[in-house]
Amino acid sequence: MGSLVAAVASYLDARAHHGEWLVRIEDIDPLREQPGATDAILESLERHALYWDQPVLYQSKRSEHYEAGLSRLAAAEKLYWCPCSRKMLARHNGRHQYDCPTIFNAAHDTPAPAESALKFNQATTDWTWQDAGCGTQKFHTTTISDDFVVKRKEGYYAYQLAVVIDDIDQEITHIVRGQDLLDSTPMQLSLYDTLSTPPPFYHHTPLVCGQNGQKLSKQNKAPELENTKVRENLRYALEFLGLPVPETMQPCDPETLLSWAATQWLNTLARNTRNR
Repeated sequence: MGSLVAAVASYLDARAHHGEWLVRIEDIDPLREQPGATDAILESLERHALYWDQPVLYQSKRSEHYEAGLSRLAAAEKLYWCPCSRKMLARHNGRHQYDCPTIFNAAHDTPAPAESALKFNQATTDWTWQDAGCGTQKFHTTTISDDFVVKRKEGYYAYQLAVVIDDIDQEITHIVRGQDLLDSTPMQLSLYDTLSTPPPFYHHTPLVCGQNGQKLSKQNKAPELENTKVRENLRYALEFLGLPVPETMQPCDPETLLSWAATQWLNTLARNTRNR
């Protein structure tokens, strides 16, 4: 249900701004991919009348674009190879075994050590942005301790890199997603800044949580979304987002419910801002 809420929120935001709603399949980690998961996601979206406006983008087919992005970041001297494990870094309070940013700088054609991840050298700075869902956000980042992986030692591209390159290539202007990704925003702003690209507008929505307070997700063994209960699912998602469906519209088909909700979306955002 949590994924549906996020999808509905982003869909309504796109429709309310007279924009396009795009679907992207983040399938760059084969170790976590479940057989049939992609088909199930797309089927569920269609069953809930969440129709996308461009062909689905599959990250697994975009390696050359991510490599081009890495080349630009390396040319800006923002990447370095790091053989240090998470356990080692934690044990030494974030300090590297070697001076990785200097010794293994990716811009200097230095051979990568065995079993190394490629990291982005984060700036020590303050990041501020106006979030449509959470208000003014301020994050402080520190070089070395807040550096992050852009390509894993197994050769897989990291989430932060892939989504920013995709957002730039697809000319994304608005990102609507769950608050569990709020902490990712400073990392992505760093990449936008280095790539000399204005960032999109961000809107982080509340998370759907179970009785134990944990986010409803597959990792937490949340029940799967039932595609046989489309109206009930949409009514729940809309009410969760502050758009309770009027009783007279309860029997309406999914397309009608979403069209009505899109006309109310911007007013709901304004009301939530005033009440924040």
